[in-house]
Amino acid sequence: MTFAIGEHDFLLHGKPFQILSGSIHYFRVHQDQWSDRIRKARQMGLNTIETYVAWNAHAPREGEFDLSGNLDLGAFLDAVAAEGMYAIVRPGPYICAEWTNGGLPAWLFADAATGVRQDEPRYMAHVDRYLQQLAPVLVPRQIDRGGPIILVQIENEYGAYGAEKSYLRKLVAINRRIGITVPLTSVDQPVDDMLENGSLPELHRTGSFGSRSRERLDTLRRHQPTGPLMCSEFWDGWFDDWGSHHHLTSVEDTARSLDELLERGASVNIYMFHGGTNFGFTNGANDKGTYLPIVTSYDYDAPLDEAGNPTEKYWAMRDVIAKYAPVGDEKPQAAPEPPAFTTPIRSVLPLWDVLDVLGEWTSHDTPPTLDSLGHYDGFALYRTTIDVTGPAIFRVEEVRDRAQVFLEEDGIGVLARDHHDTAIPLPAAAKGTLDLLVEDQGRVDYGPRIGEPKGLIGEASINGQPVRGWSVLPLDLSAIDRVAHALESGGPPSVIAGPAFAGATFDHPGSGDLYLDTSSWGKGVVWINGFCLGRYWSRGPQRTLYVPGPVLRDSGNELVVLELQAASGSDVSFVSAPDLGHTEA
Repeated sequence: MTFAIGEHDFLLHGKPFQILSGSIHYFRVHQDQWSDRIRKARQMGLNTIETYVAWNAHAPREGEFDLSGNLDLGAFLDAVAAEGMYAIVRPGPYICAEWTNGGLPAWLFADAATGVRQDEPRYMAHVDRYLQQLAPVLVPRQIDRGGPIILVQIENEYGAYGAEKSYLRKLVAINRRIGITVPLTSVDQPVDDMLENGSLPELHRTGSFGSRSRERLDTLRRHQPTGPLMCSEFWDGWFDDWGSHHHLTSVEDTARSLDELLERGASVNIYMFHGGTNFGFTNGANDKGTYLPIVTSYDYDAPLDEAGNPTEKYWAMRDVIAKYAPVGDEKPQAAPEPPAFTTPIRSVLPLWDVLDVLGEWTSHDTPPTLDSLGHYDGFALYRTTIDVTGPAIFRVEEVRDRAQVFLEEDGIGVLARDHHDTAIPLPAAAKGTLDLLVEDQGRVDYGPRIGEPKGLIGEASINGQPVRGWSVLPLDLSAIDRVAHALESGGPPSVIAGPAFAGATFDHPGSGDLYLDTSSWGKGVVWINGFCLGRYWSRGPQRTLYVPGPVLRDSGNELVVLELQAASGSDVSFVSAPDLGHTEA
């Protein structure tokens, strides 16, 4: 069994082969739903599934490498093979993907001298080890070993970031040394300098675009004069950030551009076929002067929506593909409409009452970064004692990314990175415990700010005088069951004023997925049966959270909410359809 790059075509077992691929990120989809999503890709006429590999998901801390459960990449690739499809794997090490830190583990940069996406010894040593850890998964699943993998991509749109050929050559060498034998590719936007800077002669260049297919394939051909043309990221939608609108792309325009591409005989990977969800604290962010954290839903306006249902775009793209390849008679069905119902919140506890189950305090002269404490996502509480007379301004050099400020547990303001806030006035005669509840809202995934530390950055001061003597509690939310247990003794909610945890129990009146309505809540995070659904925020555009059916039970489902601001009601509501927000800025 062979796969090669010929003079004009990809060659599968020596015969011309047009790759019709769709992106599904295994780490954004519950493992029990992988087969369903892959099958629906085949039913749309696709023959290949592409996925990134999120290094930081597998290695959240140095020395760890998790390939279990939802991170079982081998099982995902086996599911692709079981459906009779091929696979393209993009292990980075950098992936972007609107994923926190672009997939790079935050611990990589504990040593400030470690390079980012460059031929730097410390960085390359970690990359070497990472790819060695992937080898037992990838190598035996290559097509020449009887597996589904036909292509592996080196780096990701590197031409938009750098031009260091030695870095790319070393990545190629490591991949070959660990046993990768299939053809290697690169991807860049169809801009001359990016295509030149982001690849090597030994890599097959591909493009990333979502419109003007003929023009962009012509640009790609100038840089890849032989072999098949391929758009390995055909953008059929876009992502959303908090405070923006929900992005949609025209079904007609997307279908027309896909038609133009396939008419040229080019291969394609549809990005995304199914976007999934940024569960937990995995969303990325952009910062090109203003920090913009990405929402929890990664629906992407893809052919298959966040819950795995075919959309109008699915059927339009299927019709286009049918002009060039067989799609078969089998068609997917949408899932039944989820039930709408309401359940009361049974108890509420202020955050201050459960701090003892959320971790251990550490002491510092000046505020440390969260990274220096080995805390790479979520929240931390910074605490100091002040005694001030007269007008006073509290200031920090930088907040990454949002700090709610409390004096004696009373809120006095917010310092927000996206508003470039660094200072807040203190009440007159401010005395007592000053707390800052700091949220890492998602690490930058694109550009020069990848790898930056989180938390309070630099010195804290009052009226220009340094504030010394800090205690920091990184909130350990990985075992939310401790909070759920504490909520059993919590009081009934008269009002939910954050920061506070709230708990509810509910039975599932049907089966399958649910949509949790967050429209009456302020800002926070939700868990169901210990599974973190992700963040919500009244800023929008997203107003519901997707609840995968496999995390639910028939009865006795435990819901925990961390509400940072305030909720306008004391019930939890589920609705029958998602609300991803308004579609105009």
